Amino acid sequence: MHEQITLTTPALLFSAISLILLAYTNRFLGYASLIRGLHEKFKVDPNELLKGQIANLRKRLYLTKNMQIFGVTSLFLCVGTMFLIFIGEQYIAVWIFGIALLMMIASLGISIYEIQISVKALNIHLSDMEKETREE
Repeated sequence: MHEQITLTTPALLFSAISLILLAYTNRFLGYASLIRGLHEKFKVDPNELLKGQIANLRKRLYLTKNMQIFGVTSLFLCVGTMFLIFIGEQYIAVWIFGIALLMMIASLGISIYEIQISVKALNIHLSDMEKETREE
């Protein structure tokens, strides 16, 4: 089967990918700030709660890095697709664009997983605060 795509097909993903990468970058910067704050607390009092938060943040940072890599790769492949269409390599362009879509799916899937981990971490903090409220 030979699908036809035009230059506008991969270009449609540019704005979506750019917004997603901006969100990922903001998440990364938030983690960087949080990690710096935890580092200062850890130097003063290296307790088990902080060790757990550090492990959680390390995992989330790793996931965010992978989300960014898959997202940037998707954008790179979209540009490659446009170049292939431009030089008349339609068949290869369709396959490269398909791979770009798979990269974006992977990036979004990792994002969903990372969000679930973040929510679990926040729920632990909420539970801890609720427990303290009940004890008063």
